[in-house]
Amino acid sequence: MGDSKVMGKKVLVVDDEKLIVKGLRFSLEQDDMEVECAYDGEEALEMAKSKKYDLILLDIMLPKLTGLEVCQQIREFSDVPVIMLTAKGEDMDKILGLEYGADDYITKPFNILEVKARIKAIIRRTGAKTKEAVDKKTQIIETGDLRLDCEGRRLHVNGKEVNLTAKEFDVLELLVLNPNKVYGRDNLLKLVWGEDYPGDVRTVDVHIRRLREKIEPNPSEPRYVHTKWGVGYYYK
Repeated sequence: MGDSKVMGKKVLVVDDEKLIVKGLRFSLEQDDMEVECAYDGEEALEMAKSKKYDLILLDIMLPKLTGLEVCQQIREFSDVPVIMLTAKGEDMDKILGLEYGADDYITKPFNILEVKARIKAIIRRTGAKTKEAVDKKTQIIETGDLRLDCEGRRLHVNGKEVNLTAKEFDVLELLVLNPNKVYGRDNLLKLVWGEDYPGDVRTVDVHIRRLREKIEPNPSEPRYVHTKWGVGYYYK
């Protein structure tokens, strides 16, 4: 019996190990998801460009283009949720995966039930976000040189569009909607990544750093996203 939240969702599975792909495909199809497969980075990128997916499972170690390169390039045109599959002990890659705009990561060897649980959590979150966006009507916030379109999920700084990953946008939106409110890293992690997210607070720091690099005229002396030492981050 499939889960109604994920039924009919389109998932792209990318791994050069055919057995892993076969196992994932079989298991996800049992939950009534539509699964397509790619076996190298170039093929994955082509498929992501030409079709619309609800989620992409992406291995880091791929021929032709690495998973990180694929993820980075996908982020230039889409904020489709991406879960990275990484070999054990690639700790740097975890943070890198998040830096490259991935939404989550799972270490190999993985338990298929865990993979399904993560997929459901992300699809549930994305679904809730879409509903929230509709509820919010057309909310455009203009503050200083920033223009934040919450429904279209677009950001302009000084009239120029700035591409943010889904999570970077979520962090900025939360801070901008609550000016001068200081959010601790744990709190931000919970609010943006969800209660069941297994990563740690360094994820938040990485995203704040990347956000500043994109929106601040001088990232080391931020005008928008400020740090309250020992407490957290706030927008003013």
